[in-house]
Amino acid sequence: MNNSISQILNRKTIPDATLYIEKVRNAINTFDNENESIRPHADDGSPGGIIHLYHDIPTIIVPDIHARMELIFSLVNLKTEDKTFYQLLADKEIQVVCVGDGFHSEMQEKERWIAAYSEYEKSYRKHKNIDEEMIASLGLMEMIIELKTAFPDNFHFLKGNHENIKNEETGGDHPFRKFVLEGEMVKTWVTRFMGENFLDKYSEFENKLPLLAIGENFMISHAEPKRCYEPEEIINYHPETVHGLTWTANGESEEGSVREMLNLYIPDKNINEKLYFGGHRIIKTKYKVRADGLFVQIHNPWNLQVVYIKPNSVIDLEKDIIDISGSK
Repeated sequence: MNNSISQILNRKTIPDATLYIEKVRNAINTFDNENESIRPHADDGSPGGIIHLYHDIPTIIVPDIHARMELIFSLVNLKTEDKTFYQLLADKEIQVVCVGDGFHSEMQEKERWIAAYSEYEKSYRKHKNIDEEMIASLGLMEMIIELKTAFPDNFHFLKGNHENIKNEETGGDHPFRKFVLEGEMVKTWVTRFMGENFLDKYSEFENKLPLLAIGENFMISHAEPKRCYEPEEIINYHPETVHGLTWTANGESEEGSVREMLNLYIPDKNINEKLYFGGHRIIKTKYKVRADGLFVQIHNPWNLQVVYIKPNSVIDLEKDIIDISGSK
């Protein structure tokens, strides 16, 4: 598989839509057949919004990715003295949770987005810049899909607010723009160059992504929870819950919501022994804490960093957030 990840990283062309959509179908099938003890079903029998992580193995938390294929490439090149990253996953000796946001490059590619907007305004008669963006975004998510399909119990990717390829206002999702009209630009490009069928199937994949992961002494969602959500609300993807776990900005969370979530889902630990991790908002430091020190933001787009949480141990943010750029 490492060769496959390397090939995706080095690919300079748009992926073949037919081959890619088959991988998307495989990922959807993986979701539909996930271990119910790890991912309880929703009321309609579909995969629910909560992941219950193993408590006896290390967990790697990957921040918002935003088309940074090099972050996943560095991740898969991690190894111990005895085993590669893939062997650790295959032997169920490690688990990975990505906090979401696969599409849409950020600060490093602002100028490319501006150039791509000019292409969009001219109906993509020329499309070099948006092609480069989509090669990166689709490549990143192809890596994610391959890892999820190969290691369904131990590799997870949570839904972020950028997992909305149709740029819709529905089900807790909202259209997206930052530098230009990224959401609509991507939707238009995918429809034209990959096809309506691809757009529909990829959207189905996005809508099956989980919202929350629960570990031994930590929790993870894309954004800080807007309020405390009951399991039934998350498992069944209530629209207000989808919004509240993927779109909540700094200062929008109800006071005490993080503390209430931690106490509801990890009741057997004292509050000072557990943490809630998320991304969504950019930080310029190694990490930033909110909610009385209980919520940890880890989305620094300039660093290739992950959180490495060891089982049966107290989380030390200074030591457990590690740089992986040297693992390439």
